[in-house]
Amino acid sequence: MQHTEQIIIGVDPHKLSATIEVVDHHEKLLGSGRFTTDRAGYAAMRKYVAGWPDRVWAVEGSNGAGRPLAQRLLEDGERVVDVPAKLAARVRLFDTGHNRKTDARDAHSIAVVAVRTTTLRVLQLDGELEALRMLTDRREALTRRRVQTVDRLQALLAELLPGQAKKDITTGQAKVMLASVRPRDIAGKTRRRIAAEELAELVAVEAKIKKATAELKAIVLARGSHLMDLPGVGPVVAARVLADVGDVTRFADRNRFASWTGTAPLDASSGEQNRHRLSRAGNRRMNHMIHIAAISQIRLDTDGRA
Repeated sequence: MQHTEQIIIGVDPHKLSATIEVVDHHEKLLGSGRFTTDRAGYAAMRKYVAGWPDRVWAVEGSNGAGRPLAQRLLEDGERVVDVPAKLAARVRLFDTGHNRKTDARDAHSIAVVAVRTTTLRVLQLDGELEALRMLTDRREALTRRRVQTVDRLQALLAELLPGQAKKDITTGQAKVMLASVRPRDIAGKTRRRIAAEELAELVAVEAKIKKATAELKAIVLARGSHLMDLPGVGPVVAARVLADVGDVTRFADRNRFASWTGTAPLDASSGEQNRHRLSRAGNRRMNHMIHIAAISQIRLDTDGRA
């Protein structure tokens, strides 16, 4: 039997499972269930809601834990909106009087938010943007790997060449340093061999970072973005901004955007005292990208520095 009125499917997503609650526009419970996120579980979930053709999926955290499921739904032609975790938590607190979480209660809160809120972000399938996200995450992982490799290499070189350690070593400098030492004992030979292996890994990682940066730059330019025209904004910062922001029109104004990035100061006034404090909330990755751009602008003669 098919129902013609529009219904909302609240989804509490996890890596291995998804709990859903189906409600109408009066918040009346129509159905619920818990499904695995493998192929069989996903097919069973789609089959369960097939009787409601006019449906909207409300997925919590579609930029985080909910992204894989949201992307699958979009690829299958479903309508999906993003429900911020803070809104769902607020509804859970108001409806129950406490903030204790269960998957079923979370799915209910998410569905209620979608019913009551008309300004939720409607997700769009954008393969290019998804590729940008993956490449940005990949480059960040490579950067962390590079730092770890450099640390190990520097520790080995400090033992092979005491007193000649460099704080910011390049692969060329490391090659010269390694070529200058020829230990004769087994410990020294082992240390030099491991250092050579770490150096080879560093060279390989840096080549991958360079390739990933070039790919990011090409996609950013292909999307017609002018972010890189700003001082301090290179391909990596621009790519992360585009990947995390998605559709910038989801922010009503610049103040909402500043709040989301954690760059808007928080009012901490009390009585006669009028003061503000630094926000530790918001998207910390975006906050870090803005920080990188700001530091670059402070160093250079820019409008930002002024």
